[in-house]
Amino acid sequence: MPVKKMVGVVGVGRMGGPIAQRLLRAKSPLMVWDVDTKCLESFEGKRGVEIAPPDAMARECAVIFFVVPSSAEIADCLKGKSGVLRNAKKGLVIYDLTTSNPAETKKLARQSAKAFVPYLDAGMSGGPGGILKGELTLMIGGDAKVLGRTRKYLIPFVEHIFHLGDSGSGHAMKILNNMVLHTIFLATCEGAKLAERMGIRVKDMIDVFNVSSAFSYASLHRFPNNILNGSWNAQARIYNPHKDVGLAVTIGDTLGVDVGYAARTYTFLEKAAQRGMLEEDYSLLFRDYDEIRKVRLREKKSRGSRQIG
Repeated sequence: MPVKKMVGVVGVGRMGGPIAQRLLRAKSPLMVWDVDTKCLESFEGKRGVEIAPPDAMARECAVIFFVVPSSAEIADCLKGKSGVLRNAKKGLVIYDLTTSNPAETKKLARQSAKAFVPYLDAGMSGGPGGILKGELTLMIGGDAKVLGRTRKYLIPFVEHIFHLGDSGSGHAMKILNNMVLHTIFLATCEGAKLAERMGIRVKDMIDVFNVSSAFSYASLHRFPNNILNGSWNAQARIYNPHKDVGLAVTIGDTLGVDVGYAARTYTFLEKAAQRGMLEEDYSLLFRDYDEIRKVRLREKKSRGSRQIG
């Protein structure tokens, strides 16, 4: 039986931690790293896992998964004498599991290509729960042949894999997914607030939606499991939709595409941000919906040259 090759995970927080756990369960030799040492505590002393920085991973691993906030953190890990690209062993493949601007993704992919390190962007959908069940969806951009030969490293935590084209296309699809996801969520919140004013229980509205044509992830999961049960625990910060929808609006403006619904969603999220809610739980957008709507935005330049007000 062939010896399994080493796999690295940079960023073992909310999403990267479960990915590392699934790889360990699959008996993959593993290296993990995180700038937040608290995230590393659960891996200390575990058999089959080594805590090591990205440059050490580059010398030992067949694949490195970057599960960090943005392209900026990856860029910092790639550059310099102690960076991944200078220390990469032959055959190393990088998977970028961030939600990032496809233009920045393409820059990183070009840098990696100059060092003969294939770079695949892989937008994720499914959350920590999906990862732990091995049911994550990946939207991938980059070389299809590289994906083919490294697909085996995805099997422990991924169920659905979509190869969407050249570098950047995986992250482009992730931005589209999130733009529509959050717009639908706020439309459902708006419907729920109207239902209350009309004397209809929100639970009844959600129950009807879930067996009718208005069903969505918001009605099937978010409202029943994170809102209506009073838990207010969507396990996601408001920072995430604020960043992602803002990016979608900027891209739409750049390409001359009308993304008016997304722009309205972003305006609402900007109001939540102005209330100081970026680090609060996503489900609280519904709880505080009426108060958020009342916020008058300070005139400022938002992402790109777009004026939000």
